[in-house]
Amino acid sequence: MKLWRKLWLPFANLSMQKKLVIIFVFLISLPITYFSYSSYRSSFELVLGSTTDAANLMTDNAMDKVDRYIADLKRYTLLPLYNKDVQKYLDQQGTDWDKNTTMDMFLMYVNNTKEEILSTYLVDRYDTVFYYRRSGINVLYPETRIAQWKNMTRQSGSAPVLSGTHLIRANDTEQRQVFTVVRSVQSTSTLRHIGLIAIDVDSKLLEDIVAPLGAVTHGDALIIDEEGDVVYSSAPSRWVGNLSASPWLTGATGERGSFELDIDGVPYIAVYTASIHTGWKTLVYIPSTELLAPMKQNRDKLMITSLSIILLGLLVSIILSYALTKPLKATVQLMKQVQRGKLDVAVQVKYNDEIGMLGSHFNRMISRIRELLEEVALTEKSKQQADMLALQNQINPHFIYNTLESIRMLAELNDDDQVADLTYLLGLLLRYSITRSADERSTIGQEIDHVRNYLLLLQIRFPGKFNFNFDIPVDFAPLSIIKLVFQPIVENAVFHGLEKREGSGTITIHGWQEHRDAVFTIHDDGIGMTTERLEALHHSLKDGKTDKFGIGLRNVHERIRLHYGPRSRLTVSSRPGEGTTVTLRIADLFNLNS
Repeated sequence: MKLWRKLWLPFANLSMQKKLVIIFVFLISLPITYFSYSSYRSSFELVLGSTTDAANLMTDNAMDKVDRYIADLKRYTLLPLYNKDVQKYLDQQGTDWDKNTTMDMFLMYVNNTKEEILSTYLVDRYDTVFYYRRSGINVLYPETRIAQWKNMTRQSGSAPVLSGTHLIRANDTEQRQVFTVVRSVQSTSTLRHIGLIAIDVDSKLLEDIVAPLGAVTHGDALIIDEEGDVVYSSAPSRWVGNLSASPWLTGATGERGSFELDIDGVPYIAVYTASIHTGWKTLVYIPSTELLAPMKQNRDKLMITSLSIILLGLLVSIILSYALTKPLKATVQLMKQVQRGKLDVAVQVKYNDEIGMLGSHFNRMISRIRELLEEVALTEKSKQQADMLALQNQINPHFIYNTLESIRMLAELNDDDQVADLTYLLGLLLRYSITRSADERSTIGQEIDHVRNYLLLLQIRFPGKFNFNFDIPVDFAPLSIIKLVFQPIVENAVFHGLEKREGSGTITIHGWQEHRDAVFTIHDDGIGMTTERLEALHHSLKDGKTDKFGIGLRNVHERIRLHYGPRSRLTVSSRPGEGTTVTLRIADLFNLNS
């Protein structure tokens, strides 16, 4: 709520003409801006949808080609099942010329079925390896891979298994990126495992399949295997290695779809398709700038049209607001004259619209102001009378104080300490009451000191008659307050409560804070009051027309209400024989002192 008020105040403080201009422009610009934004957003979503749909179709086609290629390779791994010689030699221990020749011929045939196959391997039941390699592959180390192949076939059973992309050594200095298809070979007669076949395929075959994606979408295309390793990338300098933990793949969680991301601060749209056969994913990263390029011209036209309409609305709003606010300005000028004290002005009402009604009410208001001025004068007079009642004991206080000081000095010269103390305390009381006006401020600490001096004086007058205790928080002492608030209440407690009590009594003043109010209780354990007398006292505090109870309590009640508002009040509670408690609430005292 406070934040909204801070935002509202600058607008609320503007002139009416400026407010109308702002409102007119706002009402015109809001729908225009909304329409322009909606049109632009619809165009963007349309282009984005068509682009992602086209990219999804292309990735689906690319992934389908890859799947069909790998499906062919998996079918090739079934060839050993249909060659009886290969079946026989895989189950035969050792090697000879016939076995080597048969194996080489078979491997050469498989290797030449597709030009992307770099090498083909057969491993018999006794871990003897036979292989055929493409030209350019001079050195192979299949023995180091047998354990891996066995583990793969052991887990897959008789089904073929696809190994993710990895490097193989072509010679002592060169390595080639390949993926491998491996299958366990089982005897057609006994159905037991007699060996395995493995085919290494060059990963570059994917370039012809995936490269067109990047060319059409003006983005980067790549394929990653199920482990997150890059199988192929149209931008090898950017997309390389394992991307499983990369934020570039966080959105590619389903079988197909698209998601948005930032790469090096540039927004991209990523479209992907996952193969259910291999677990590989084809992705295309399209820069968002490529999508927005065909929309820039349309956006510029919308902006020019919107600005033109807003400027036209501004011109019309200025003319209309001037015509509407001219009578109001004339009324404001008359109000300024009234502010300078000229009350004989009147608005010339021409029309019966709201502005004309305002003029009529203004004329009636001027008449009412004259009446209110008279009422305020009467109220101020009542306040002055209440203040004068509080100061009635201040008749020539300087003369009385100087006289008491002379008496005190004579008492000290005559060694009469009690008279000296009495006159000293009375002097302090009179000095505190010396003031220029009844509403001059004091502090709670000074008020309490004044009450303490007054009670000390009364203890000399009534020795052994009463004691007193003050329980006021320390942080109350510097709070500003009007004078003579507590002393009349304490005086009432002594002379009407404790003086008539048998034995000694106690007066206790206690103070505490409730929210931003200060609350005080003045309690005496004197004779108390009957219910009838207490009701009469309450009636006296309420109407203030009877002097039966003196001016002390009523004067304090009226003064705190005049100075601190209607929430401030004085209340009295009492029971015969149990004493009297006066509760004094001063509203918002802590706010006034902050």
